[in-house]
Formats: sequence, structure tokens, C-alpha cells
Amino acid sequence: MTGPSSTPRGEHTPRPGVTWQTTLATTGEHVIDEQAPDPRPNRATRRALRRRRQTPS
Repeated sequence: MTGPSSTPRGEHTPRPGVTWQTTLATTGEHVIDEQAPDPRPNRATRRALRRRRQTPS
């Protein structure tokens, strides 16, 4: 077993193809029909609204 080295190693460049190649792309605008009904709130929102109605002010 060896101990820590007193001379730190320098940085090295990774092999080609190993690093992530991230490309950001926009999905564009989302057009929502004005005649469409409002989406139903999710379960957590419905429960929070119900709790708020039940608590006396």
C-alpha cells in the first residue's frame, strides 16, 4: 500500500468522444387554443385548496 504522493499530477485531456456534447435547442412556442377548457389542477393543488377552505379564519 502506498501513501499519498507529494507531487500532484497535472490535468490531462480526456480521450476523444468521452466528454458530453450538450446541444441546447428551443422547442418553439406552444400555442394553446383559447376555447380549450382550463386544465384540471393536480392532486397536490386540489388537496391544498380543500385544506384552505376547511381551515377557519
